[in-house]
Amino acid sequence: MCGLSTRRCCICSGFDGGYARLVAQRSNSGHKAGLCGGRMAFLPTPKGPKFTGLELFSMRLTTLFTGLMLAFGFVASAVAQAPKLDPANTLILELKSGKVTIALRPDLAPKHVERVKLLAKEGFYNGLKFHRVIAGFMAQSGDPTGTGTSGSKYGNLPAEFTPAPFDRGVVGAARSASKDSANSQFFIMFAANPGLNGEYTVWGRVVDGMMAVDAIKKGAAGSGTVDQPDIIVKAYLASDAK
Repeated sequence: MCGLSTRRCCICSGFDGGYARLVAQRSNSGHKAGLCGGRMAFLPTPKGPKFTGLELFSMRLTTLFTGLMLAFGFVASAVAQAPKLDPANTLILELKSGKVTIALRPDLAPKHVERVKLLAKEGFYNGLKFHRVIAGFMAQSGDPTGTGTSGSKYGNLPAEFTPAPFDRGVVGAARSASKDSANSQFFIMFAANPGLNGEYTVWGRVVDGMMAVDAIKKGAAGSGTVDQPDIIVKAYLASDAK
């Protein structure tokens, strides 16, 4: 017995859980034994207005329609803000796994971009192997011998290093130990690698088709040497597409 008759005890009065409040109710025989010596009960949750089935359906339909409109507006805004590609500075690589679209960056590496465009117009890259592919790192191509030791008939290019980061999808110029030894070989990043920043030339970025890049056959762990490697079926500028 808590000794109360018409008043709730201090423990019950101090407990308030929002809609559910613990109270002690008096029975004809007085408070029954418990936490406070009274009988515990929860106050009923207040009920809102009742709606018909048709009204509920209409409300749900309105909510769904509003959500779809917001989503559509977001997508439309993103598309509207996407930079328009310049066909003369867009390289297309056709792989067996799909088509890869690369936005060239003459603003970062004008000499490298000029070389890539020249070679693409000559059909140089058609049929070349992805001779070195390291999972989680990059896929390398652009060597006519497929060994990683050769290049085009043109001379090597001077380095055009910039602060542009080597993120996923970035395309860079491969080179030897000499910073001014880039020629025709290039690599596409599977993932970001800050260790390359400022040490290699960035000349492009994949803007569509990274799933096709991800599907390129991987090489041996460590060396990246590929047995029966995938090839570039065809490489050309978007402005030359037929």
